[in-house]
Amino acid sequence: MNDHRNGLPKLATLRSDSNNCRLYWWRVVPNNEQCSRVASKTCSIRTFRRVLLFRFMYENWLIFEFSNYRSQRVSGLNRKMTIRWCKELKYMQSELPVDTTTSEYNTPYQIEPGTQMGLTALASFPGSGNTWLRYLLQQSTGILTGSIYKDYGLLKTGFPAENVCNNSVLLVKTHEWGPKAWALFSKALLLVRDPEKAILAEFNRQSGGHVGFASPDRYKRTRGKYWQQFVANKLHGWELMNLNWARNFTGNIKIIFYEDLVNKLEPVLRNILEFLEFPINETLLNCALVRKEGIFRRKKRILSFDPYTPAMRVQLREKKQYVYTILGRLS
Repeated sequence: MNDHRNGLPKLATLRSDSNNCRLYWWRVVPNNEQCSRVASKTCSIRTFRRVLLFRFMYENWLIFEFSNYRSQRVSGLNRKMTIRWCKELKYMQSELPVDTTTSEYNTPYQIEPGTQMGLTALASFPGSGNTWLRYLLQQSTGILTGSIYKDYGLLKTGFPAENVCNNSVLLVKTHEWGPKAWALFSKALLLVRDPEKAILAEFNRQSGGHVGFASPDRYKRTRGKYWQQFVANKLHGWELMNLNWARNFTGNIKIIFYEDLVNKLEPVLRNILEFLEFPINETLLNCALVRKEGIFRRKKRILSFDPYTPAMRVQLREKKQYVYTILGRLS
């Protein structure tokens, strides 16, 4: 690596997604306007941000970031799985024509300065099926869905409008709650799932990505204390998220239960599209029903043990009954 003696800066490039990164070290060749790669290193993005970035900044490195590194997790989605869309996905325009087959239907929507946003939120606690519902809506409408986040794994595998939060998308994904989070939206879909399944799905996502699984050893980490604390924290968050949206959001809100989405998909999708005031295209809707599984639904896996202790199950059952009763699910 070139040092300060010839007056040239140190150089590194970073390729990253939301979880991992690969860092390359380059040697600057004097009087040649070229660089040669001398080393590379794979690391977690957290490690880079907390440790390596500080060190490189301190030592006067130049770092250029390219957001197209593919970790093994994202690579698996890209190379082994492909999505067949019912229709080429497009951004939405301000006024949808009645005839949804016209070419005008596919033109991007240009937002005028000062226009009231009036966005629709797709709010849910993590692990509740938000990504799957976004997939179903994109299939049944041909319109992109957005997100307040930028998940590179999703960005590259079917959700190119990640991090888009304006009227050019059908609705916007969020896991946040509170006045600041609600300020963006005039209406909301609240997707609610059984906390037992949602917490387990989120634990799997954090350990194995959107379609992967946590290894059995993860549940036994620190003699099970990590998992116990995870369940306690997430159960509290599940209650806060769902009740705050249901009770305190001042806009129009529709509550969707994940179990209904699984068992009564067609009528639930129709109700959602009516709530969104989006014209139903029967051809697209039927296509979405045929391709309902997609690649973003985690396959079922049977563990050789019950990750939830009897005490955990009591807490889960009590909290679920309390929240579901308030939401009108249970008598």
